[in-house]
Amino acid sequence: MLSKIPINLREIKKEDMDKEILRAGIIAELDAINLYEQMAAMTGNRLIKEVLLDIAKEEKTHVGEFQAMLLKEDKEQVEELEKGREEVDERKH
Repeated sequence: MLSKIPINLREIKKEDMDKEILRAGIIAELDAINLYEQMAAMTGNRLIKEVLLDIAKEEKTHVGEFQAMLLKEDKEQVEELEKGREEVDERKH
C-alpha cells in the first residue's frame, strides 16, 4: 500500500533533482498523515487512536522539515508561497 512517486525521477534534470526529491517527500508525508488520521477515526480503541494521532502529528513535523529544505532550494517556491498567502489574506476581508 505504499505510494508511488508521482514523477519519474530518472527524467528530472540534475539541477532540479533535489527539489523534486523534497516534493516527493512532502507528498509521502501528507499521504501518511491522511492514512493515520483516517485509521484513527475508524478505530474504537482509545490507545490505538492516540498512537495513530501522535504518529500523524510527527508526520506533520516531517512535512515542515521537507518544506523548510525546499524553500532553501527553490526561491520561486518562496515567492509563490507568499503570493498564495496574500491571496488568502485578501479573501478574509
